[in-house]
Amino acid sequence: MIPSFSRISRSNLLRDCFFFLVLLISVSVSSCNHSSSENKNEKPLARVGEMYLYPSDLKNVAHDKSDSVQIIHNYINNWVHETLLLQQAEKNLMDDQIKFDKMVEDYRKSLITYEYESHLVKQKLDTLVNEDEIQKYYEENKGNFELKDNIIKVIYVKVRKNAPKVEKINDWYKSNEVKDKDALAGYCHQYAENFYLDDNTWLLFDDVLKEIPMKLYDKEAFLQNNRTIETQDSAYYYFVNIKGFMIKNSTSPLSFEKDNIKKIILNKRKVEMIKKMREDIYNEGIKNKTFEVY
Repeated sequence: MIPSFSRISRSNLLRDCFFFLVLLISVSVSSCNHSSSENKNEKPLARVGEMYLYPSDLKNVAHDKSDSVQIIHNYINNWVHETLLLQQAEKNLMDDQIKFDKMVEDYRKSLITYEYESHLVKQKLDTLVNEDEIQKYYEENKGNFELKDNIIKVIYVKVRKNAPKVEKINDWYKSNEVKDKDALAGYCHQYAENFYLDDNTWLLFDDVLKEIPMKLYDKEAFLQNNRTIETQDSAYYYFVNIKGFMIKNSTSPLSFEKDNIKKIILNKRKVEMIKKMREDIYNEGIKNKTFEVY
C-alpha cells in the first residue's frame, strides 16, 4: 500500500466570474422571453407581469410520475421568484441596458471563439513531448524552477508492533543490496500497514512527515543532519531512510519538474497554434477579399 504523497499543483484562474454571471443572466433573460410568447395556444401555469409560463416549458422538468407534482410545483415557484427578481433588476438597470447588452454580446463572441479554438486544439495539437524537449526547456529556464518546499527521496515502512520478524526491517530498510530490497518489498506487501519503496522519486518532505508521529521545528537542519528515522506510537513502528534531499529555495531538480514542464510546452504549442490559425484566417480574408477597411 502506497501513501497518498502528493505534490502541490500550480493552478491558474481559468474563468472570469463576472462574465460568467453575465452569461447566466443572459440565459435567464432568454428563457423568460421564450415564456412570454403570444403564439402559444396553451393555458398558462403562471404569470409575472407580461411574462407567462406554459406547460410546454416544463416538458423536460419531471420524468418520474411519483414525484412530478412536487417537482412541477417547485419549478413554478422558482420561476415566479426568479422572474420577479429579473423584472425588478431590469427596471433598475434600464440606464445601463446598452452597456449591459454590449457586455453580453462581447461575452457571447468570446465564448464562440473560445469553443472553436478549443475544438481546433483538441483535434490538431501534438501532445507528444519528448525527453530532449523537456531537458532543453529546463536548462534554458533553470532560474524559474525554485523549490517552494523541502523534497526528499525516501524508503518508508509502517508496520504493526505485533508483526512477525519486525527486527529484520532494521537491516533491510537501510541496505542498498538488491536482495535486501527484494526482501523488504516482499515483507511490506505481506505485513506492512503502509510503505513507500521508490527511492528514485522526489516527494514533499511535509507529506512524508504527515505519515510519522513526530514534529520537527527546524526541518532544514534535520535533513542536513539525519538520514534515518525510527520511531513508534502505541500501535506501530515507523522506519524512514532518507536517500536524498533538497532544501527549499534551491533549484528544483528536473525529475520533480517534468510534468510541469510538459504542461508549459504544450501550452506554448497551443498559443502558437491559435496565433497561426488567426493569421491564416486573416490572410485568407485578404486573398478572397472577404473584408475591406475604409
